[in-house]
Amino acid sequence: MRKFLIATHGQLASGLKSALDLIIGEQEGVFTLNAYANGNESIGKALDELLLNVQEGEELLVFTDIMAGSITNQVIQRTAHLPHVHTVSGVNLALLIELVLSDQAEPIVDTIERAVEQAKKQVVYVDKMINKEEDND
Repeated sequence: MRKFLIATHGQLASGLKSALDLIIGEQEGVFTLNAYANGNESIGKALDELLLNVQEGEELLVFTDIMAGSITNQVIQRTAHLPHVHTVSGVNLALLIELVLSDQAEPIVDTIERAVEQAKKQVVYVDKMINKEEDND
């Protein structure tokens, strides 16, 4: 079984989960960690507790917002030695949908690599795309 953790600065994690639930319905095993929000100055303790709840045979995908951010750094410090935990930085809704709905029988590394490539395609400068299409007419 795969579990998913969305860990971000502020309330972004909760907002992403809310949007995810709206689009695909509430999913079991999706957790959030809103860092530096509501007086939560450190996510270390929350991360440690969550990692203790990952059972043998489960995989944990951790989504963070900024690659060089403190949240990603804390996640990596705690999980770099854990082969069943995978971290993806630069989370967006398309990436979440792709991975949460992915086939759990597919190897996780392949699933993550494919989903990251698909999510990159969702980052588009729409005005430029529209203007380019109009220029071709």
